[in-house]
Amino acid sequence: MTASPYLGFGSLQPLLDSAVAHGRGVFVLAATSNPEGATVQRAETGGCPVAQSIVDQAAAANRALGPGTVGVVVGATVSEVPDLSELGGPVLVPGIGAQGGHADALRGLGGAAPGQLLPAVSRDVLRAGPDVTALRAAGERMRDAVAYLAG
Repeated sequence: MTASPYLGFGSLQPLLDSAVAHGRGVFVLAATSNPEGATVQRAETGGCPVAQSIVDQAAAANRALGPGTVGVVVGATVSEVPDLSELGGPVLVPGIGAQGGHADALRGLGGAAPGQLLPAVSRDVLRAGPDVTALRAAGERMRDAVAYLAG
């Protein structure tokens, strides 16, 4: 599930508790590729961009609830990427292909470790359809392009 922390990160606690109780995780929006989101996500609070504050709070939740409980969403096309090195969870990276992001530009994104990034490429693959051969070829191209991100 993907959740918005813009009512305050603490507002996510019931969702996080439920995820832990069911052995699941939650992705939290941090730095999306929506151009309109930059106004809020890059705004500073306490000398820190809001997007970084969200990543930091997700990292604290992972330390408290268990590694990988909370992941963040960081768009492949954002120009100001938060520091992800202490997150302790996965990073969903939408925007590869159709939105202009390139898999080869993701290596080390925000200090992420190998295997931490989960690039989303479905829209780029689906636009190759409905021909099955074209879909397969698009899927293979994207698989090859993101394979090194697995670690």
